[in-house]
Amino acid sequence: MSAQDLQAVVSQVRRDIVRMVHAVNSGHPGGSLGCTEFLVALYFEQMNHNAKSFSMDGVGEDLFFLSNGHISPVIYSVLARAGYFPVEELATFRKINTRLQGHPTTHDNLPGIRIASGSLGQGMSVAIGAAEAKKLNKDNRIVYTLHGDGELQEGQIWEAAMYASAKKVDNLICTVDVNEKQIDGSTDEVLAMGSLRAKFEAFGWHVLSIEQGNDLNAILATLTEAKAATGQGKPICILMHTEMGNGVDFMMGTHKWHGVAPNDEQLASALAQNAETLGDY
Repeated sequence: MSAQDLQAVVSQVRRDIVRMVHAVNSGHPGGSLGCTEFLVALYFEQMNHNAKSFSMDGVGEDLFFLSNGHISPVIYSVLARAGYFPVEELATFRKINTRLQGHPTTHDNLPGIRIASGSLGQGMSVAIGAAEAKKLNKDNRIVYTLHGDGELQEGQIWEAAMYASAKKVDNLICTVDVNEKQIDGSTDEVLAMGSLRAKFEAFGWHVLSIEQGNDLNAILATLTEAKAATGQGKPICILMHTEMGNGVDFMMGTHKWHGVAPNDEQLASALAQNAETLGDY
């Protein structure tokens, strides 16, 4: 896709996110908006995947696991816009008997969802298993994950990180959304983690950084660099510095929109700031 077309998808996904959480007065818009460019770049440009014939085994395809499952609005929107299920289904977000639960689940067989996530810290472990299965099956595709920086306060992450490097799981690209915010405040205030680069490097990972994590060109360039680094004996970590609530001015610069829905007036403002539409549901 052209840069202009990708940006149009980003604008539409932002519209989807704020409309979804507004409709049910529930959900997590802040982190979803901050990761919009990344997931659009991944699904519309970088990953080898087939939306029309989704299968849980994913043989011959790149796989993606969302570990920070509370940002479900963005993954639902991106999957729908990429053709995994009808866009109109976004209107059922967080409603009774929907396939689009507040945190992704697998029991309703929603195409594109490979793991029930939201209990933080587990996605990397699952992705490592999938990456090792690909190696055993001589499937040369890549496994991707996305994590929140607050999620890295979970101990299981570091057990998984230690295992991945020790076992040379070098078909794995883990991206960390470094927005420096979580539900109760800044990550430094809640539980300071020091240098994430130094930590991952000490655990034997190849580490890349995106300083402008809401810039599509920077994301695409770094994902291309990460793919080129696979197969060289080390798992890969991308530290992606984003702005929580990106694209909606009153949500940016604060942790307070981690899990709060906009009211009617705020929704109108958010939609006006992302006016380019490919067709709202």
